[in-house]
Parts: sequence; structure tokens; C-alpha cells
Amino acid sequence: MSLETGTTPTPTGRTSRASRAVRDVVFVDGVRTPFGKAGDKGIYAGMRADDLVVKCIRDLLRRNPSLPPERIDDVAIAATTQTGDQGLTIGRTAALLAGLPRTVPGFAIDRMCAGAMTAVTTTASGIAFGAYDVVIAGGVEHMGNHPMGADADPNPRFMSERIVDPAALNMGNTAENLHDRFPDITKDRTDAYAVRSQQKLAAAYAEGHIQPDLVPVAGKKPGAGWTLNSVDEPPRPGTTVEDLATLRTPFRAHGRVTAGNAAGLNDGATAALLASADAAAELGLPVRMRLVAYAFAGVEPEVMGIGPVPATEKALRQAGLDITDVGLFEINEAFAVQVLSFLDHFGIDDDDPRVNRYGGAIAVGHPLASSGVRLMNQLARQFEEDPSVRYGMTTMCIGLGMGATVIWENPHHEHYGQDAA
Repeated sequence: MSLETGTTPTPTGRTSRASRAVRDVVFVDGVRTPFGKAGDKGIYAGMRADDLVVKCIRDLLRRNPSLPPERIDDVAIAATTQTGDQGLTIGRTAALLAGLPRTVPGFAIDRMCAGAMTAVTTTASGIAFGAYDVVIAGGVEHMGNHPMGADADPNPRFMSERIVDPAALNMGNTAENLHDRFPDITKDRTDAYAVRSQQKLAAAYAEGHIQPDLVPVAGKKPGAGWTLNSVDEPPRPGTTVEDLATLRTPFRAHGRVTAGNAAGLNDGATAALLASADAAAELGLPVRMRLVAYAFAGVEPEVMGIGPVPATEKALRQAGLDITDVGLFEINEAFAVQVLSFLDHFGIDDDDPRVNRYGGAIAVGHPLASSGVRLMNQLARQFEEDPSVRYGMTTMCIGLGMGATVIWENPHHEHYGQDAA
């Protein structure tokens, strides 16, 4: 480890480290399984969640052969429903199942939709502090095996003491509440945004931007034999605004949130490789992004979709940046109204070319705790494609009223690392 340390005497007369330099943290690589539709007809029906994330870990090692497995310092894997095949401290069990040395520890994380993002920021903090050199961080959600909220037992005090509005426990209702709060965000706007998400994902597939980071997964169904799943299942590239106008509004009569302008119920896994800049150089690992700042924020649970706004404001303050310094945005599309509320707050147009260039979760899917790394994969690809952009952002809303934002720097930019924020 490359550490600047000082020493001070302790009461026993021994010396201890008094200071450490914060180290640069870099995003080395990220992969994900194709995302599937949850349910008996989905591509991952009958499969285990832990097997999906194991495939991601193994593929990271295959793609980065200069990394000795024993140099991995920890494995952090997130899941929202931590039971069954997503339980048993899945970071540790996935590490063992992936064939990592038994000396490599692991742990589990839960921050609902921001699970993988929290796995990244938590382990990145360890790298910056000097506790780690190299880590694997990711997430998995098999919503077919574990429907959202299944077996949850919310404390009755939430309702009896009015700690939260009843709508806070249903994400679709919170999206309808956002429409109420921001009447300028009409159903027509959200449907138009959803159609563009589908179109952008289809274009990204056509241009080969999505496929490089997908891990093919073989699946077997009774009577159908084996299938190699190598593309995402949820996209509907031919979707039109007219199609979406006919969909029912399940969360409220005459509402505005539909299955067409919201992310679906999905299965999938992700994993990322992070390292200190020094360790990446030592091991010959690529640097695809540098972490600049991150922040989490809480908001009223009944309008959880607004969470990315205060999280982004906090992260920008930490970085000493303004929203105008951000050249690329990867915003998780739990609901179109949630994305549009973020864009409106910061004065960004609905169709701004900096936003979700490869489409988003409305098209590709949102397997809850895994989605944060998907955003990072897409941003890293866009950095490679567009070296004129110096800073990019990954951000998402989180159930029960939170938001998360991570700001990254593009190593392909001419001023990378100079007067760094």
C-alpha cells in the first residue's frame, strides 16, 4: 500500500499511525448478467441468485488475468431480500462459490435499490483509507425467487405513530405522489421519456455498446433444453407513445404511472472491480474511471423518487463542482417521473443528450440491488467513447426515502488528474 503516515506516542509509550493520505480509488472493470423478467416465464426461472453473481465474479477474473485472486481484499455483494439463495452473507458465499481463495473475506449489504452502489462506495472508502488495495463489489436480485417485500414485517409503529405515510411502503404510490407534487410532469411527458429510453437502448445494442460487459448465462427449462442467455429480456424497442397511452394505471385509478413508464420486476446480477490507483498500476489493471465524490441523502419516504436531488447536491459540494461540470448522467429509471423531477430541478431538458445515452432501467430492467453497477458500466463505456467529457455521475432513488450519487472522472480526458476535485 502507498500510505503517507505519521506517528504519535501512545500512553503506553508505543507509537501509532496518526495520519493517512486518502488514496485515489479507480473503477477497473464491471460486468453484469443479461437482465431477465421475473416470474415463471423469465429466462432465470428456476435458477439461483447466488449462481448469477458467481458468474459475474468469475468473468471479472477472466477479463483481468493480471490480477492474482489472492490480491482481492474483500467481496461486498448486495441484495435487498437477504434470505434463501440471496442470504447467508452472500458476499462470502459467492466468493467461495466463485473459487476465490478461502483467505478472501466477504460480506452482504442492503440499501434496497442502491445496494450495489453502496457496495462500491463502502469498499471504495476502505481503499481510500488504506485498508484494501483491490475489491469486488456488486449486487444481485432474483425478484422471481424473492418478490419485493415478500416476508417483510414492517413495524406497526410506522402506521400507528404516523412515522411514514402508508404510500411510502409501495414504490408505485410514491411515484404517483411525485406527479402530485410536480403537476408539470404529465403522463404525456413520462410516456415520451419512456419511449426514448427504449429507443436509446436499442441504438446502444445496435452500436455494440451494451454487449461487451454482459456475461452470458446458460439456463435450462423443462421441455425446452438449454439456452444461452446473452441479451437482456425486458426491452421493447418498438414501443410507441400510443402503445403506452393504453396501459392501465395499477397504483391509482386514473393515475399516471404504468408498466410502460416504470422499471419492471427483474432478475440479474452485477459485479465491479475497484482498486487503488497505485495497485492498479502495480498489477497492470486498466483504469476506466476515478471516484471523485459520493453522497447519500434522506427524503420524505412517500416521495422517495426525489432522493437523487439532495444526494447530488451533497456530492457536488464535496467535489467542489457545479451541475454544469457534469458531462454525462447515468440516472436509474425506477420511474420516468422520478428522472424528470431530477432533470427539472437542475434545469436539464427531458431529451438532453448527456442523460442516459444508452437508455435506462425502463427499457433494460431494474433488478433492485444490482442496478448501481450497471450505471457505472454504462458510464465507463461512455467515457471511453467521449473523451471530451471530464466528469460523469451515477445516481438513483432508494426505497423508504433516500437517494445516492457518485461522481466519477474520465481518465481519457486531457486534464484527468490535474487540479482534481
